[in-house]
Amino acid sequence: MNTENTAIAFSEIGFRPFFLGAGIFAMLSMALWSAVYLFQFDLPLQSLSQFEWHAHEMIFGYAFAVISGFLLTSVRTWTRKPTAHGGFLLALFSLWLTARLLFLFGTSYIEVAAVFDIAFALTLATLLSYRIIQTKKWPQLAIITILLVLTTCNITFYLGLFDYVEHGVYRGIYGALFMIIALILIMGRRVIPFFIEKGVKYPVSMFNSKWLDIPVMALFVLFSISELFFNTPMLTALLALVLFTLNAARLIGWHSKGIWKQSLLWSLYISFWLISFGFLLFAGSYFFDIPKLIAIHALTVGGIGIITLGMMCRVTLGHTGRDVYQPPKGVAYALIAIVLSAVTRIILPLIDGLHYELWIGLSQICWIVAFLIFTITYAPILTKAKLNQ
Repeated sequence: MNTENTAIAFSEIGFRPFFLGAGIFAMLSMALWSAVYLFQFDLPLQSLSQFEWHAHEMIFGYAFAVISGFLLTSVRTWTRKPTAHGGFLLALFSLWLTARLLFLFGTSYIEVAAVFDIAFALTLATLLSYRIIQTKKWPQLAIITILLVLTTCNITFYLGLFDYVEHGVYRGIYGALFMIIALILIMGRRVIPFFIEKGVKYPVSMFNSKWLDIPVMALFVLFSISELFFNTPMLTALLALVLFTLNAARLIGWHSKGIWKQSLLWSLYISFWLISFGFLLFAGSYFFDIPKLIAIHALTVGGIGIITLGMMCRVTLGHTGRDVYQPPKGVAYALIAIVLSAVTRIILPLIDGLHYELWIGLSQICWIVAFLIFTITYAPILTKAKLNQ
């Protein structure tokens, strides 16, 4: 395929640049974080801790890129109207990319990075809202609401960084984290049982009750509010314990032995279990003094990391005319690597806290390997035309 056709394909639809950008950024950002955390690389930071810098870029850099690619593609499917393509898509992607490149220099260019970051989020939200309102797809506005809340969280982060909002950095980062988990819980409830029923190659019906969904989301909202705005650790722990119990019951109802033969099924299932385990660890942080940072990484590496990588693999195959039930061999290796990243970051520190930095280093290596495999495997797919064209 010539260069012109490759450029046309790459800018055809939102998932292409944003998924490839997310994969490359996930590697670079984690490599830089490893240099900062383990090898004391001097990253210039003012009014922002190393951990806050890392958290912001994993959430608003990596995760937001995946969400953006997914929504640009989904809204186009829902409305049957183009969202962004060609030069406009590349310009939108450039806003995200510029902010990410500036953040690689710490806070040296933070004011400029903030402008590009917020401009990207507001442009994306405006574009998608317009298409949904134009086509009167009112139920899908709930997803746009989540996108707007994520944007508000990022604005709050910057206002806190510039000393305009007290606790703005903390609430911006963790508010966005909980909102992304909420999005995963909402979307996962819809698609995971469906994917399992279609993918196991034999008749099966997944347990999926609204009577379970409603209390899960209501309790998660209360859990998030308690953690973000009130100093009520016991209430947070009790809510987290109930959330673990309800989610575990749902996941037991979703299990079927056939999922273990499909990497794009078992990865989603494991990620949901790790989110549930994160709730259990939140409870354990109060009752058994388990470090809350481990609970947070159960939600991030275990939940967000695995499910976003799995969904990028699946969405790309489906929207480029390939068989989602026969993914490239690299997919399984990438997903195994990111599961190992989660295990070494979450489980091993619980077993052996004396080698904490070793487990973190191994987790970072596994994360980088996972996205390296993804990038090598999917870069040709994301830059070439759809197979059936």
